[in-house]
Amino acid sequence: MCFSAQADLIGGVVIGAIGIDALRHVGDRREYLPLAALPLMFAVHQLTEAFVWWGLQGHVSETVGEIAAWLYLLFAFVLLPIYVPTAVLVVEPPSPRRRIIRGFMVLGAVVSALLLAAMLRGPVTSSLADWHIRYGTGLDAAVLIVGAYILATCGSFIFSTNRVLVRFGVVNLVAVVVLAIFVIEGFASLWCAWAALASGAFALYLRGEVQGGEPPAKGVRPVLSGPAASGGE
Repeated sequence: MCFSAQADLIGGVVIGAIGIDALRHVGDRREYLPLAALPLMFAVHQLTEAFVWWGLQGHVSETVGEIAAWLYLLFAFVLLPIYVPTAVLVVEPPSPRRRIIRGFMVLGAVVSALLLAAMLRGPVTSSLADWHIRYGTGLDAAVLIVGAYILATCGSFIFSTNRVLVRFGVVNLVAVVVLAIFVIEGFASLWCAWAALASGAFALYLRGEVQGGEPPAKGVRPVLSGPAASGGE
């Protein structure tokens, strides 16, 4: 999305519909809820960025645009780094990998705290660029923080025992590294747009997974399957 306000609107509506459908099919398997909620959350996030576009283009008041930019960055910078590894941990069965995923949760919490501190120090800025919005917070050691952000959000998927989650993490890792290398100033906008699209595809997988279940890998207990997901190590 992110290419224009209209693209954000269309993407938000489409991904939101997919996300609502995914949530409707969770049923009694509540361990799915955090992951199943991601597409709908990303949909609202993309709709929020439409107001950032309109604020910068003068279609809504400057205050509305600034509030939208803050909400957009709070979700991208503060919520996601801790939410994503937590959502993966909830569906991970008892295994040594739970400790690794907890490590990503801690890393995500540190990243969230640093990015929130940078936002509070300010200034938080947004400006129009080619096909995206450039967000700024005056963050020190931005490359290092972005690297930790990528590790926390993608690493938790990659270390899951669920093969589909691993594939999802690898694809996202490749995409986000490419974005960070070529358009670091537009990372927040472009990464979240890509994540929104990817989460839509992931929601379709979740819909089928909840209904039919995925056969476990050889020697691995079923993942995302009832009480096992809430067990100990």
